[in-house]
Amino acid sequence: MNYRHSFHAGNSADVVKHSLLIALVRALQHKDSALTLIDTHAGCGLYDLDGADAQRTGEATQGVLRALADPNPLLDDYRAAVQAVNEGGEPRLYPGSPQFLAQLLRPQDALILNEKHPEDVQALRGAMRGTAAAVHQRDAYEFWLAMLPPRTPRGVVVVDPPYEQTDERARIIASLAAAHRKWAHGVTVIWYPLKDRATHSRWKEQLRKLGIPKLLCVEHWLYDSDQPGIYNGAGLFIVNPPYAFTQALPPLLEALRAALAPEGHSGEISDEWLND
Repeated sequence: MNYRHSFHAGNSADVVKHSLLIALVRALQHKDSALTLIDTHAGCGLYDLDGADAQRTGEATQGVLRALADPNPLLDDYRAAVQAVNEGGEPRLYPGSPQFLAQLLRPQDALILNEKHPEDVQALRGAMRGTAAAVHQRDAYEFWLAMLPPRTPRGVVVVDPPYEQTDERARIIASLAAAHRKWAHGVTVIWYPLKDRATHSRWKEQLRKLGIPKLLCVEHWLYDSDQPGIYNGAGLFIVNPPYAFTQALPPLLEALRAALAPEGHSGEISDEWLND
């Protein structure tokens, strides 16, 4: 599956991913000690919802625009982060994960971003100008392992690839296994698109076999059954999520399901520990 982000910015997958990312980092920030936030596939950092790519798919209408219109206060933090890069009214810009993370930084925290694509890394540097972010241009999987363990005692690695390469999932599995050996207590977030339930079940089983003790899987299926040939949803694998995050997760997931369910479908969003 090719998932170039400029075509999908602000869609339902982004709403779920970024809402959970905010909640996760805020839960970690209950402690005062410094965090290092690392994004291995940072993209452009900021996306034009009026641009040709986003307009071609129109996916933001079923994602960020629904979330902005939804009254549930559990989505307030997400809405505020989107509105922070816009000047009011219907959003023209959508923040990528680097912008969400930058908004969460405390003085003691650090943000390290990586993007290999030459045009995207230039856009990323422009989007992050004025923030404390450090920007690298390296192979994402080499960068991931090179950054571990971070200089601070705690941190989060966000892995959000476009899934353009046929070996993407295999590289994620190998890199996650190596990363866990280097930094067993670290928090890692891996995003993935959902094409069909059978394919996803096979990948979950491969990750389960890594034997990582605290590996949470969050799945968001838009439709009540697989829709052939289209995007069916997305999810996150989260290694070592903090207790405060997992305790607050059920009502947030229900708020997201209700806000994003397509017309005629109830949708499904769930969380599951892969290795209890």
